[in-house]
Amino acid sequence: MRHVIALDVGGTGMKAALVGADGALLHQARRATGRERGPDAVVADILDFAAELRAHGAERYGEPARAAGVAVPGIIDEAKGVAVYAANLGWRDVPLRARLAERLGGVPVALGHDVRAGGLAEGRIGAGRGTDRFLFVPLGTGIAGAIGIDGRVEAGAHGFAGEIGHIVVRPGGAPCPCGQRGCLERFASAAAVSEAWAAACGDPGADAADCARAVESGDARARAVWQEAVDALADGLVTALTLLDPRTLIIGGGLAEAGETLFTPLREAVRRRVTFQKLPSLVPAALGDTAGCLGAGLLAWDLLGTAGSPDPSTPSEVTA
Repeated sequence: MRHVIALDVGGTGMKAALVGADGALLHQARRATGRERGPDAVVADILDFAAELRAHGAERYGEPARAAGVAVPGIIDEAKGVAVYAANLGWRDVPLRARLAERLGGVPVALGHDVRAGGLAEGRIGAGRGTDRFLFVPLGTGIAGAIGIDGRVEAGAHGFAGEIGHIVVRPGGAPCPCGQRGCLERFASAAAVSEAWAAACGDPGADAADCARAVESGDARARAVWQEAVDALADGLVTALTLLDPRTLIIGGGLAEAGETLFTPLREAVRRRVTFQKLPSLVPAALGDTAGCLGAGLLAWDLLGTAGSPDPSTPSEVTA
């Protein structure tokens, strides 16, 4: 059975899959990234993981993988196949595509950015399926974005397209590690909401999920924290939709797990801010934490000229 290898490398964990020609998830596995052992050890683990997947596929499906796709965080030179910089992995100028191709016997390898890979999957087979223009915004520790155009995701001239988290929404506000002040992710990321709620409730261990539950129970302090985040997010999204005119806004990441506690006020906040702009559909992401891995698989099939169309409901074999 024809298949490709897909890897999604995060700061703490790696997700992997074998993806069939029709996009079906044939096999899934996860393991720790092990970044505490250093950047070279992480690269070695990625190569080992990919080689194990290749061996599993050859044994189980009668032939080796036709290609591989890997999605990683940080700054990526997709054309050269180089992971230029990833702060949470300690990487600088890692020729990951060439290293993987060598380890996998010369098969084609695609290297992509983790958020753009997730956006590719959401756009083709998830919440944006059938949409010609979309913006995917995951709300996690930070805030990133993926600009979808006719089944592909725009990387930009230098690989920075979609960095909505660094739109300044509160000029002169909280300093951001990027060097600016008042960036969107300092007010509307899951990390920002966690920090604000911990300060408001006096519990240093409280997080964004706790804040959402407090909002649902009617806590006035939680509602104030939540509304501040929603307003900042709406300001950033309206700036983005003014520039990009997407048909669909797809919101994912940890903060989106609050469901309508987030989406009801956010839709209203965006609606109040638009004037001449066309109001896009604003929907939750559909693929959860498998989006990056599915996107890596799509990148691999694209190398072969066969963009799979995975069905997220397809049963898959999962190993821990």
